[in-house]
Amino acid sequence: MTFDDVRKIALAWPEVEDGTSYGTPALKVRKKMLVRLKEDGDSLVMPGVPRDEREMLVESRPKVFYFTDHYRDYPMVLIRLSKASRAIVEPLLRRQWRTLASKKVVKGHDANS
Repeated sequence: MTFDDVRKIALAWPEVEDGTSYGTPALKVRKKMLVRLKEDGDSLVMPGVPRDEREMLVESRPKVFYFTDHYRDYPMVLIRLSKASRAIVEPLLRRQWRTLASKKVVKGHDANS
């Protein structure tokens, strides 16, 4: 998977737009970070993942999920895109989108899905 693949998934949802964060490509919802590409060009910074869930993800799929000391105290996980599939990334991405998008937009999207 690549960041372009992630873009194609997310840009199909309302209120998602391209942006930058910390000088790297990012996707934003209402000016808040949905996800961003890490400086290594392969890792996705995925917010909205509670620490207990992150621990489970890292333990169950260490080749895909990881985190660094920098992210230790934040509800985020890093995803190696080169090792990930759409089936792994999309549910986490969709959950974060639902958190950031307006309730009206989410409700409308759900009604049309």
